[in-house]
Amino acid sequence: MSVREALLVLSDGEVFEGEAFGAEVPVATGEVVFNTVLTGYQEVITDPSYAGQIITFTYPHIGNYGVTPIDDESARPFARGVIVREMARRRSSWRSDDDLDAFLRRHGIPGIAGIDTRRLTRHLRDTGAISGAFGAADEATLLAAAKAEPGTDGIDLVAQVTCNQPFTIGTGPRRVVAYDFGIKATMLRHLGELATLEVVPASTPAADVLARNPDGVFLSNGPGDPASVDYAVENIRQLLGEVPVFGICLGHQLLGAALGAETYKLKFGHHGGNHPVRRIATGAVEITSQNHNFAVAEGSIPMADVTHVNLNDGVVEGIACRDVPAFSVQYHPEAGPGPHDARYLFDEFESLMKRVRGAA
Repeated sequence: MSVREALLVLSDGEVFEGEAFGAEVPVATGEVVFNTVLTGYQEVITDPSYAGQIITFTYPHIGNYGVTPIDDESARPFARGVIVREMARRRSSWRSDDDLDAFLRRHGIPGIAGIDTRRLTRHLRDTGAISGAFGAADEATLLAAAKAEPGTDGIDLVAQVTCNQPFTIGTGPRRVVAYDFGIKATMLRHLGELATLEVVPASTPAADVLARNPDGVFLSNGPGDPASVDYAVENIRQLLGEVPVFGICLGHQLLGAALGAETYKLKFGHHGGNHPVRRIATGAVEITSQNHNFAVAEGSIPMADVTHVNLNDGVVEGIACRDVPAFSVQYHPEAGPGPHDARYLFDEFESLMKRVRGAA
């Protein structure tokens, strides 16, 4: 296979040399972020929360165990591109059906390898998430494209990833309606064990949700700025007090916004599978999977208690309402990929529904 030389250029002028892989495109643009997982690259790439972003993997060797449809978190990737230090030349796993390069080609996702990802990650930690462009084009063209890339602030990326029509999944005894802001397949599997789950588009009115007479409402993960999804915030306000609510990731931020909280953008976000979070009620430390660029501001929700906090930087990782049956966490208890420390939260959702709605 011939080498396709390529460049990565950030909007501040930083340049990295590499080799293209995946889909062949002259220029790929997006907001460049880094993820620290050691395994689970397929789950990361297919997470809809990466819409609008280019993913840098800090682990140096990517693609070594190939890909399998079982690990897809969505029907297709929504990420703009992938940056790696070294792309594995061959896959080695009994589970794999194909290699990562072919997977990216099939889905139209470009990648660039041979990048000094340690240098890039240090730069992102210093400057924060930044727009970038990569491809076979010349440096000037890539720099212009990087500067023109708007990033994720103030853009409704949820509209790009949500389902078009409602669908039903799962066979559990409860009835739950899940808002699809970019919902992951692993979340569907966990919720499907608790309930017959009806997944609805992100813009579904609250009245339509309540008309389905659910035992609970789930607010999923998703990409981008919660402030740009104001229609979801208004619908959540109308649901609070009417039905138990559980939110994860963007769902956590939207629940916070519905309660009057401020949200803000983190410098370079939390993306990885090893973030320590303290559960305030017990003092226990959970190792968690995270993927978000925005967060709920501490002290901005007078009617809710903070239940979890990030031990790296103090970011609010969980809230529970005092007067209505609703709670949420910023991290990913479904662990797709990541540790399983927080899977008890799905049981807490079941307990909340039982307390409010009675036995299933």
